Amino acid sequence: MRYQISGKQIDIGDALQTHVKAEFGELVEKYQQRPTEAVVVFSRDAHNMVCEATLHLSTGLTAQARGQAGEIYAAFESCREKLDKQLRRYKRRLKDHHRDRTTPVEFGGASSYVLASNEHESAEEPETLQPIIIAEMETKIPSLSAGEAVMQMELSHAPVLVFRNERHGGLNVVYRRDDGNVSWIDPQQ
Repeated sequence: MRYQISGKQIDIGDALQTHVKAEFGELVEKYQQRPTEAVVVFSRDAHNMVCEATLHLSTGLTAQARGQAGEIYAAFESCREKLDKQLRRYKRRLKDHHRDRTTPVEFGGASSYVLASNEHESAEEPETLQPIIIAEMETKIPSLSAGEAVMQMELSHAPVLVFRNERHGGLNVVYRRDDGNVSWIDPQQ
């Protein structure tokens, strides 16, 4: 398992790094036997310490959690407990997908854009009603089943997930609706 442990304006000692590696090692071994990657970032938020962790599982799923406490070890434990709860909730599904999948999840490239409206709105109608693109970045689109996509979206706390459907290779979208339900857009159907 690969670890990336860092601190934002905080010195992370060897003891904390060893503790993080031991705890995450046990957590991943409990639910997943294949090598994975963990990214842990410690920071300070006013009077509290914050631990943000992202666990990349070999099935292609990503789990994220954030813990906050007065002490750095307590913040990490809070974060670890949240990750443990997420993985425990999906344990059966993770093991099912882990057994069925013989190859790792494939990712395809895509561009991501952040759109913003013009803040200086005038009384006149603008010539074009196009928003201004303020950010652009490359991202990867996973090749998943619809069930795996919903699980990935919930584990990463994302409101929407674009994925390539394993069955037919087309682009699909799952998103959380305002009423709390999940919708699936499959243009092939």
